[in-house]
Amino acid sequence: MFQTEKAVVRALYAAMKDATPDSIAKVLKDHASPDWHWRGMHPFYERRGADAVASAFYAPLLTSLTRLQRREDIFFAGQNSTGEGVWVVSMGHLMGLFDAPWLGIKATRKIAFLRYCEFNRVEDGKIVETMLHVDIPHLMIQSGVNPFPNATAAHMVQPGPVTHDGLLMDQQPEAEGSATLAAINAMISDLGTWGLGLPLEEELARTWYDDMIWWGPAGIGATYTIERYAKQHSGPFRAAFYDRSGTGHVARLAEGHYGGFFGWPNFTAKHRGFMGLPDNDVAAEFRIIDIYRRDGDKLAENWIFIDLLYWMQQQGDDVLARMAANAGTDYTPPH
Repeated sequence: MFQTEKAVVRALYAAMKDATPDSIAKVLKDHASPDWHWRGMHPFYERRGADAVASAFYAPLLTSLTRLQRREDIFFAGQNSTGEGVWVVSMGHLMGLFDAPWLGIKATRKIAFLRYCEFNRVEDGKIVETMLHVDIPHLMIQSGVNPFPNATAAHMVQPGPVTHDGLLMDQQPEAEGSATLAAINAMISDLGTWGLGLPLEEELARTWYDDMIWWGPAGIGATYTIERYAKQHSGPFRAAFYDRSGTGHVARLAEGHYGGFFGWPNFTAKHRGFMGLPDNDVAAEFRIIDIYRRDGDKLAENWIFIDLLYWMQQQGDDVLARMAANAGTDYTPPH
């Protein structure tokens, strides 16, 4: 029941604690397959093998965020219900001292939190496939540059589960994971219709508790209760987007009361103006990670990672380049 696969990922994380920019490639090689398929957010995209992942992502990150510490809130594993293999999921923050610029984001020399969520597929004792998302706009805001001034909800450092039971190091009852996956699937079925002929709040109440918490990404923000979620995210999002494709996931799994998924992409959609961008007819991809906590027969909390920088890049807005051109000042979207 996934304990062997969990142990592989735990061993990697333990080895990474003392890694340096010079040693991180060897650490990754010790725990990943030679043809390791790594996916990341913009501007990293897909990489193959430990050397490529280390040079593109981890070595620069460890140079910038020194004394890096993993502060994990959720950890679980499960059999992929939409594809192959057993995947292990970790979510929380990478915390360090922001001592040198990263991706053009100015250093603060202060403590910084980088939200992350990682899916690792484990096979024959090695990590063979990964999806890692870190919330780069969240780090930009901490450095004083806000790429998304038109957020519809509140931005903050996202906490872990209110129940403080998200680290599933031990084996969980199979029935609990099945119940969580069923709740997630029911929610996806309702969401996929973009309307069941019910008022939005009634539709959401079919699969969510009234006091649900939606921990959205920087740029959109977090919102609490069905009523506020409908007003501060779900309603505005549905009003802005159209020609939405069907939903597809590379991996969808659950264990115990926790589950989640990611897509590459999850779906495509056009918009009528969203987050300060003018409307256009680009069918832009959404690459999203969702993590859920189930309580009873409904969903109670949801942590969301959206590659908003990639979404904007597809529409001709290179946020990182614009930030570099306006170093030290707030970013203003084009109109």
